[in-house]
Amino acid sequence: MQILHLNNTDSRWGAARAALRLHQALEDSCAPGLASVVRVVQRKTDLASVLGPRTPLGRGWPLLRCWAGAGLQTLQRSTNPVRHSASWLPCCLDRELNASAADLLHLHWVQEDMLSIEAIGRLRKPLVWTLHDAWPFCGSEHYPKDQVDRRYEQGYQRRNRDPSDRGIDLDRWCWLRKRAAWRRPIHLVAPSQWMAACVQRSALMHDWPVQVIPNALPTQIYRPWPRVLARQLFGLPQEVPLLLFAAVGGAHDPRKGWDLLQHALSLLVDRLPGLEAVVCGQSEPPAPPRLGLPIHYTGHLHDDQAMALLFSAADVMVVPSRMEAFGQAASEAHSCGVPVVAFDGTGLNDVVQHGHTGYLAAAGDPVDLAAGVAWVLDAEQADRRPRLAQQARQRAEQRWSAAVVARQHAALYAQVLHR
Repeated sequence: MQILHLNNTDSRWGAARAALRLHQALEDSCAPGLASVVRVVQRKTDLASVLGPRTPLGRGWPLLRCWAGAGLQTLQRSTNPVRHSASWLPCCLDRELNASAADLLHLHWVQEDMLSIEAIGRLRKPLVWTLHDAWPFCGSEHYPKDQVDRRYEQGYQRRNRDPSDRGIDLDRWCWLRKRAAWRRPIHLVAPSQWMAACVQRSALMHDWPVQVIPNALPTQIYRPWPRVLARQLFGLPQEVPLLLFAAVGGAHDPRKGWDLLQHALSLLVDRLPGLEAVVCGQSEPPAPPRLGLPIHYTGHLHDDQAMALLFSAADVMVVPSRMEAFGQAASEAHSCGVPVVAFDGTGLNDVVQHGHTGYLAAAGDPVDLAAGVAWVLDAEQADRRPRLAQQARQRAEQRWSAAVVARQHAALYAQVLHR
């Protein structure tokens, strides 16, 4: 059984890391007769099992397609600030995939015009699709605008468009193209119960098969490292409580909730004297926010070992995202024995067990978010944080370790091929 994973790239972004980790978990699983390969259009690693374009034209063409696709989005002025992908340019990658030796194609994040909507509909191999965001069942947007945006449930009609939006309704155009092109249901993998529930409520995919399988995690790398060493390597203070916020460009993405975290931090200045914050995924801006407490910026970290060390340096991690399909950074923190404070209501509910491995604050409430941080770091409950840390690590080993997730996928592949 040969599995061919499809993702736009093989590094940096969360979906790319998740796809590559699953591929490596399947390679290491030693399942008899199972082979795994990754096909990308932007190859960044030198792994022999990752296939990418072989010629300069082949490497440059995807970038031109990406720029052209982004240009089309300027025709729609949406109040939804998340990424949008029209996936409209003609594509012939489907011919290569249909002619490949793969027994099953596993789609991951195939936007930025890696595969057009119509090309996905022309795939004839057995298919599995992991939903790393909500784009497959939305219009051109990768997430709904907010928790009360129900357009993906109702169908994209002229009358239910946000009256504040202007220009061409590309969301409706993309949704109609998906409905016309995707006539064969694809077996979906949702990394969280919340994402699966969104699929089942969607007008486009409500009757498609969906199974919840979390993202795989290399728990042998993401494990608790000595805190003193970790802080020393990053030049962080040793004797103060450290709060970590990690997201690639997270301070610039409204969905990641940096504004909510800033509000929460301002409330913690007097409540937790000595608290300091660490921001990963961004260098210090020219005009850093003044919140009354020191903020350390680590910039981008590009390897798992460095990330595991940084997690181990923290006392608590805060994931203030308004929406997450899963919350991979939170699972990484748990695997390193770090409690997580996050908002209730989306994919992070599958990661954080309230009161057991961290704290789930009321959705979008920075006051409750601050209360969660204070609860984890309560100096009068000295045994609380170590207990949360131990339980977080146990949860990671039981639910997200490579072997566990690889077995779940191998069983799914066999089921799909049997059909």
